[in-house]
Amino acid sequence: MTIQELLKFIKKEHKRLLKFYHFKSNHELNHPIALKIGEELGELYEDVLATDNLQRKIKLQQNKSHLDEEMADVIITTLLLAENMHVDIVQGLTKKVKKIKKRKY
Repeated sequence: MTIQELLKFIKKEHKRLLKFYHFKSNHELNHPIALKIGEELGELYEDVLATDNLQRKIKLQQNKSHLDEEMADVIITTLLLAENMHVDIVQGLTKKVKKIKKRKY
């Protein structure tokens, strides 16, 4: 999947969410998406801990690691928030990568 294909999916998903929740403005969706990002990060943390065998035994037995899907969930919800807040994420990524490349370690 290319970034353009992903962003096209995000635009469609954003419209679907606005309609599904009967929101009249994007502003109403900011808080639920931000909360969802937190939830998805929590699930990712759990999988990372499980991968390193740092979860409690009961959690390790219940948890089947899906790191790829959990990382995708974080990315998708973050992109949904960017779409909702009219943030040009490609521009943001481009600027951030440029700054990172200039770092001297």
